[in-house]
Amino acid sequence: MNPAEWLHRTAQREASRQALFTGETLQADYAGFRDAAARLGAGLAAKGIVKGDRVAVFMSNRVEYLIALYGIWFTGAAAVPINAKLHTKEADWIIENAEAKLTLSDGKLAAELARPAISVDDATWQSLLESSPIARPAIMDSGDMAWLFYTSGTTGKPKGVLISCGNIASMTMSYFVDVDDVFAEDAILYAAPMSHGAGIYNFMHVIRGARHVVPVSGGFDPAEILTLGRSIGSISMFAAPTMVRRLVDHAKATGQTGEGLRTITYAGGPMYETDILDAVEVMGPRFVQVYGQGECPMGITALPRSDVADRAHPNWRSRLNSVGKAQSAVLVRILDADGAECPPGETGEIAVRGDTVMSGYWRNPDATAKTVVDGWLWTGDMGSIDADGYVTMQDRSKDMIISGGSNIYPREVEEVLLSHPDVSEVAVVGRPHPDWGEEVVAFVVGSAPSKALDQLCLDQIARFKRPKDYIAVPDLPKNNYGKVLKTDLRARLKEAPET
Repeated sequence: MNPAEWLHRTAQREASRQALFTGETLQADYAGFRDAAARLGAGLAAKGIVKGDRVAVFMSNRVEYLIALYGIWFTGAAAVPINAKLHTKEADWIIENAEAKLTLSDGKLAAELARPAISVDDATWQSLLESSPIARPAIMDSGDMAWLFYTSGTTGKPKGVLISCGNIASMTMSYFVDVDDVFAEDAILYAAPMSHGAGIYNFMHVIRGARHVVPVSGGFDPAEILTLGRSIGSISMFAAPTMVRRLVDHAKATGQTGEGLRTITYAGGPMYETDILDAVEVMGPRFVQVYGQGECPMGITALPRSDVADRAHPNWRSRLNSVGKAQSAVLVRILDADGAECPPGETGEIAVRGDTVMSGYWRNPDATAKTVVDGWLWTGDMGSIDADGYVTMQDRSKDMIISGGSNIYPREVEEVLLSHPDVSEVAVVGRPHPDWGEEVVAFVVGSAPSKALDQLCLDQIARFKRPKDYIAVPDLPKNNYGKVLKTDLRARLKEAPET
């Protein structure tokens, strides 16, 4: 199913329903949204774009982003969304690797690219929109590539993940069953990059004829989001855990409760217990957790709002610290190094298979073969499943610390340290040790003294797990999606003497 078919059907059914907003300003109804995409598709086709081609989108958050995506799909081509926060050299590499025939961009980004790009701010874009619209989206089958997503590449060059029409349909339908329902009066707010999780959540809102809102700032601003919640109403949004923390802090500081924000789906990194407890206390049962990867977009597990807000079930705390249960379209297992399934409660690598799992890596069969084995996607994440099916994620396998032959999962230590009131952020990594292999080191943002943190760990976790060093830092290095770059922290340890 071509995703553009969903837009076409909604426009047929609800032509006058409000569709695209910049802040509180209406830019197009569904008839206008569909017409712009169909005209853009015709313009792209006139430039030689055909089914199976790749068209890159290197653009900041704006309503034209959605028009670009659907215009590409009207032709049957695949979109290659590139995070606008990347350096243009990184974007150029992705464009070349994807063998994109065209690039759609905006303003300064387009000017800085090495390859020619069509900017939504110039006359060429407008001329494309003056083309006679395509009558109907091209037919695309389940296995046809629709979205070529490039991983963040923190350990090397990013890999292109082939997301098919079938993968998107599976993720979208699972959202309705496992994450949240969507109603016509709802709105989705794009405060995180539309090239990633925020943008990929457009589909279910297009299907239901909901509104699509891009903040005037084009990004994440807590004050702006809370204001839009009150004025637009019934808003859903995707946010990384660090964004949730900032939003809740602002709401608390200004005496707000998140009025008008219906659902906040968080993913992309660990949400620490202290943070989500605070979030629910301040803003109520608005939060849903999703666990996914680029290789299985937003589609591995889900923890519904009822579980996130529950404080009555005997196991509520362990469930709150989990990433939920397997979504309906996939199987999730915990596997040991030999590929055998681990019993409940035992830690191994999280593996997933099903219709949401990627088709493979773009032009990289070796990486595909290493990652997808006998139909199972090995996620690289360590975790366990309890008897009720709740998956608790420990850490990335590469982040696990092995000290004296014992496995130490950084998140367990981080949870303890974050319970100190004077710690705002923390990241735990391993430092090479001549006798033990590795030793635990904590990078801490906050004013808590090391002696207090050490005693906190001694009181709550095994002695061998406690950090041997506490390094105070003003902030933690993060990538463009808000994930802490532990590779940078490990590199910093190699460069500096022990404190």
